[in-house]
Amino acid sequence: MDLMNKVFRAYIDSFVIIFIDDILIYSRSMEEHEQHLRVVLQTLREQKLYAKFSKGELWLDSVAFLGHVISGEGIKVDPKNNEAVQSWPRPTTATDIKRLLGLVGYYRRFIEGFSSIAAPLTRLTQKGALF
Repeated sequence: MDLMNKVFRAYIDSFVIIFIDDILIYSRSMEEHEQHLRVVLQTLREQKLYAKFSKGELWLDSVAFLGHVISGEGIKVDPKNNEAVQSWPRPTTATDIKRLLGLVGYYRRFIEGFSSIAAPLTRLTQKGALF
């Protein structure tokens, strides 16, 4: 990941996101995307790095990435993760609650009033709290 960040430093947060060995290229238009794709592929070639096209997906209108769905409409929670939260077993210990809060806390920016909603659960993680 460090190598990829060094190679694409000039483009990160402009039109490239790197996560381990994944390269996400985003653009406002198809024409701009074609230019960005050329830059990324040329950069890989210059650095003697290779992309496996059988693992790649090109020209997508939306993409699932790190638990989010990214599209022209913005960033949303991946619906698959909604199912994981909804089917989560009822917590019975403070450790169970911490695990649940860790999972849903990742999506706090999508939940209005998250801290108020989570406060009763957070109180249950304190020593001596009764269920």
